[in-house]
Amino acid sequence: MNQVISGLSSMATRSVLTDLSELVRRTHGIPVRFESAGGVDVARRVRAGAGADLLVLAEGALAELEAEGHLLRGTVRPLWVSQVVAAVPDGTPLPALDSERDLRGALLSARRIAYSTGPSGTALLGLITRLGLTGTLSDRLVRAPAGVPAGSLLASGRADLAFQQRSELMDLPGVAVVGPLPGDTAINSVFGGGVLASSVRPGRAREVLDLLGSDTASGIARAGGMQALGYRGRPGARRPV
Repeated sequence: MNQVISGLSSMATRSVLTDLSELVRRTHGIPVRFESAGGVDVARRVRAGAGADLLVLAEGALAELEAEGHLLRGTVRPLWVSQVVAAVPDGTPLPALDSERDLRGALLSARRIAYSTGPSGTALLGLITRLGLTGTLSDRLVRAPAGVPAGSLLASGRADLAFQQRSELMDLPGVAVVGPLPGDTAINSVFGGGVLASSVRPGRAREVLDLLGSDTASGIARAGGMQALGYRGRPGARRPV
């Protein structure tokens, strides 16, 4: 019997990895099981010595962990790019997001704005600073706990506007996705994978990683709110156009 290839991932890729793991099991006979949590928590667990074969995280976190020796060099590769989208409580009017002016209006009209602890949240705070709205909005910003979708704050009434990866918002009950941010305010996050130094099956783990990033897997990734990326060396070597 094939031994299970285990992986750790951020919540943003949980749904995609669930479907892709089933594809790998069904078509290649390799059982794969990912455990997902907040990206910050996953990185902490890896640094603490968590045992697994594969790691899927945002490329910045992957690069740091590789530099620290937690990932096998030469195995880290980009997989998917994910758009950050705006969302509102289901049943409320959808704000226009066709221009930077529209985005400013949506931000200024919101009473509470939810964002995540992950790369999308960091990028959103940077965007708000670039727009010159930090002082105006600082009291309205609500950061979701690690591993908790920002959209859950919409459904519970704790926010009326949220920003996060499309993959984490698209299927949440009580949430309506407005769409991506307009023009040069757009935020894209690249997620990649690598073989952990703790893996006892690094060859098989690398095979699974290549399958996750294959053309065959791209349709499943797209259905899960992510755009597949081809392998062009290290993470960041290729960007979507």
